Amino acid sequence: MYTKKQVAKTIDHAVLKPNMTDEDLKQHAQMCIENEVYSMCVKPCDIAAAAGLLQNSDVKVSCVLSFPHGADTTATKVFQAEQAIADGVHEIDMVMNIGKFLSGDYNYVLNDIKAVVEVAHQKNILVKVIQESGFLTPEQIAKACELSYRAGADFVKTSTGFGPGGAKPEYIDVMIKTVGDKMQVKASGGIRSWNDAVAFLEQGANRLGVGSTEAILNGAKANSDY
Repeated sequence: MYTKKQVAKTIDHAVLKPNMTDEDLKQHAQMCIENEVYSMCVKPCDIAAAAGLLQNSDVKVSCVLSFPHGADTTATKVFQAEQAIADGVHEIDMVMNIGKFLSGDYNYVLNDIKAVVEVAHQKNILVKVIQESGFLTPEQIAKACELSYRAGADFVKTSTGFGPGGAKPEYIDVMIKTVGDKMQVKASGGIRSWNDAVAFLEQGANRLGVGSTEAILNGAKANSDY
């Protein structure tokens, strides 16, 4: 049995919708503090503001990078990581280059992830690799996990919340079987109820990407898309 506090400490609360405003950021930051979630995951342009809003709390600042398609050049991703770190981020959720992966250009994908990891790890910043599992077969999910591990990343993550599929037990199962003893696993996308959240944790996920944090922690079914 998980307590409300235990589940909260696994949540990266997502404030990522394109229409979210500065006022939304403030309100979400206050909610994160009140509920003692692990981190608030924001857009790159919001990192500095989030760091200010959360500075007197235990809530960390995480951000997305090359979101939601992973299609920026490696040099751009490196610059984004450097900027995010300068702005005060604690963890980076980068999107794998999905098109290059599906093209079978695994060296490109490996080096793309490794370039961000090298910048981040110099400052002790954790890197999560979003593979957008809904585009992938189970075998491809396993391959993406292996590349993320070889590149030195800290987490594998299911979804941006904007692609197909979201988090599914079968995706988490492959991730845990492939790299669960060597990396952490983040279930993200479409987690909208307490039961969903707890089920992923019981399955072995270490972190949850959630937009409907209050509804989950209150045990209610959420209506949000993310």
